[in-house]
Amino acid sequence: MAETRQFDIAIVGAGIAGASLAVALSGEGLSIALIEAQPLDTATLPTDCSLQNFDPRVSALTPRSRALLEQLGVWQSIVDYRYCAYHHMTVWDAQGTGEIEFDRAEVKLPELGHIVENRVITRALLAKVEAAPDISLLHPVALSTCTRLSSSRMLLELEDGGALEADLLVAADGALSRVRTMMAFESREWDYGHHAIVATVEVARSHENTAWQRFLPTGPLALLPLPSEDGRHYCSIVWSLQEHLVDDLLALEDQSFCSALERAIEGRLGTVIGSTERLAFPLRQRHAVDYVQPGVALVADAAHTIHPLAGQGINLGLQDIAVLAEEILAGHSRGVSPGQLELLRRYQRRRKGDNLLMMTAMDSFKRLFEQQSLPLRWLRNAGMRAVGQIQPLKQQLLRHAMGLE
Repeated sequence: MAETRQFDIAIVGAGIAGASLAVALSGEGLSIALIEAQPLDTATLPTDCSLQNFDPRVSALTPRSRALLEQLGVWQSIVDYRYCAYHHMTVWDAQGTGEIEFDRAEVKLPELGHIVENRVITRALLAKVEAAPDISLLHPVALSTCTRLSSSRMLLELEDGGALEADLLVAADGALSRVRTMMAFESREWDYGHHAIVATVEVARSHENTAWQRFLPTGPLALLPLPSEDGRHYCSIVWSLQEHLVDDLLALEDQSFCSALERAIEGRLGTVIGSTERLAFPLRQRHAVDYVQPGVALVADAAHTIHPLAGQGINLGLQDIAVLAEEILAGHSRGVSPGQLELLRRYQRRRKGDNLLMMTAMDSFKRLFEQQSLPLRWLRNAGMRAVGQIQPLKQQLLRHAMGLE
């Protein structure tokens, strides 16, 4: 039997959240294992901006998330590859005249946020991981079992026959977290009744560094700006739809899909010229009742999943990482084990309320814009117009969404 390897911290999941945490903890005298079940994509990233060369999954990073990536030393490599800053947001209701505009000038910042392909963020983080002598990257290998040996020590058995012990096990393994299930964390969850369709599209008009979102009766549609090149303009779409509508839209030929998208966005970016293959995934809200147990912590999608209508999922996850790393390192400086329950409870106290508040707000928005009764439609349109005219309230909403408050 292979020797059981000893670590201070074991992180399951080497996506954006798990890799961020490993990098945040590196260089502080801790030994870290980062475990990933899937083979890591090492293919060279494409250098040209063309329709088929974008990752269909993107993140809308707030200034607060960008600051964390700068602190981790990975933002410059993202900038050196490609990203798209957005300066403006236009949000409108498909059923009425309600419309609201947000602009960078209102918060006196150079941009509202950045649209970055997920694979670009992950590659930048994994380059840091691979260069760090105190991080052991184990892949592709799945977790088989995890067992609490004592109040401060966890045993992880891997499907390749290997095993390791750690003071702290961090679940960064996504919405369907195996760690969360194995350790019997209770969660509250329900289906939104929506699927999200994601794809990259080419449009005739410049997106003007604007994030566009239209609330349709069937669900919200967002077009997020991507880098343009040689007069060709690209956007990433996230189209949330009621479940019974998804298959028909996926089955359309490309041109028919582009025409349907153009109608849905009211032609604001001109002709939709082309689309990549569409991907769809179900939307379900989950929130763990507790994020922590002795020796175990849930972060990001393993702890909470949220409707993508405001693009806040990755930003909430990165703030989980920032707070957990801060608490672990503060404890380490005092000689406190990273798996100590009181230390982990401080992380939970600092993050659970903010996450729950954002999840509740997004759920309320989704429900409000699904309502078809005439009085509610009138009220929400009047409300959008009113918020757009009350500058202090508008600025406060924008600053909160950007992670600045």
